Amino acid sequence: SNVFIADVATAKSTLLTPHSGEQLYSAHSISPDGKRILITSNVANGYDNVGLLDVASKKVEWLTHDKWEITAGDFSPDGRYVTWTANVDGNTDIYLHELANGKTTSLPLPKGVNSPGGSESAFTRDGSHLLYYHNGPDAPNDVWIYDLASGKSRQITQSLVAGVRAEDMVEPYLVHYPSHDGKWTISAFVYMPYNLPRNGQHPAIVYVHGGPTAQTVNSFNRIVQYVVNQGYIVIAPNYRGSTGYGKEFQQANLFDMGGGDLRDVLAAADWIKQSGYVDPKKLILMGGSYGGYMTMMGVTKAPETWAAGVPIVPFVNFFTEIENEDPVLQQSDIATMGDPVKNKALYEDRSPIFFVDRIKAPLLLLAGGHDPRCPKSESQQVADAIKKRGGVVEYKVYENEGHGFARVENQIDAYKRVADFLKAHVPPADCGCSLNE
Repeated sequence: SNVFIADVATAKSTLLTPHSGEQLYSAHSISPDGKRILITSNVANGYDNVGLLDVASKKVEWLTHDKWEITAGDFSPDGRYVTWTANVDGNTDIYLHELANGKTTSLPLPKGVNSPGGSESAFTRDGSHLLYYHNGPDAPNDVWIYDLASGKSRQITQSLVAGVRAEDMVEPYLVHYPSHDGKWTISAFVYMPYNLPRNGQHPAIVYVHGGPTAQTVNSFNRIVQYVVNQGYIVIAPNYRGSTGYGKEFQQANLFDMGGGDLRDVLAAADWIKQSGYVDPKKLILMGGSYGGYMTMMGVTKAPETWAAGVPIVPFVNFFTEIENEDPVLQQSDIATMGDPVKNKALYEDRSPIFFVDRIKAPLLLLAGGHDPRCPKSESQQVADAIKKRGGVVEYKVYENEGHGFARVENQIDAYKRVADFLKAHVPPADCGCSLNE
């Protein structure tokens, strides 16, 4: 991608970022004097960093040189400051950088995902306050205002409703473990139910995010909080192919979907088993979209590991997926897995529908009736095949949904179905407590 600047009077544009190869540039804010542009680019070291692009010389002055995901924000109205955010292992902080002296300050904000708000700018017009959004593990997205003079924040909106308390939500632990091949350090968030005895009797869910170019971050996750409050430990890994860890890591599963990334997910199961809390016979695999695909890969390629599986809006057959999905998405899949004719053997090996006979765990399949990405026919194939061989499967289609469930009533129904299914097949351990004690 490139950055251009346009002269409104002449309707002429000028390329400011000439380059070769696959490099990304994005413009975020222009200085009040129009001479510099605040940009995000991965050209310096393969990781997103923030720089000042000089319009006249087309040269970049880099303000960050990190190996995380750094994203540009805004110039202050007087041009004195710029902002950026840094996504460090799933927690995102906001930084204020003074251009004259090069001093950078991390704003003292709650842990989670913090991002500048506003339409034109996060700064008020006098530059005295910043509007930002805070999304944390214990509460959904809310609007806050930060006072630059006092260094204090004030919450404007209250997203938690109906008596739901933030203190009843679980804040996750950030953990790391080596990948199976030793190439990567994998990050994961672990959610532990309150007051859980370390007795090796508890069930655990390996929760796999979609994408795969996405990331599990330290934000509010309704279904995770719901199942944790039912007594299930959850580990959510950021396997190879995830965003947030640089270009090389993000591209590490190209032409290897369901290969190395699946082993990273299986390694999450191995890690949580060693915690001392988990019964190794009570492991559950769950995820949506690409996470649903990974769930299907896991229950077919490592069937002995899992006591239950919950694939949500999955795809299971690369051939039918490409045949039936949106044309733009077809090209995306081909770009990441190659030509389906030339790479037929790979496509077959990474299509769990061809290995359904290996499944031992009961499955709950959830699908959307109008899904352009992972059509309901993908889930239907699995349900039919498992029923044919006498296996255990529950299948629900939300006919008024697409890829994922947008309607609140469907979300509630889906979460309840998941909880009921898990309690039936992998019930939580008895807490060993009594109200009479």
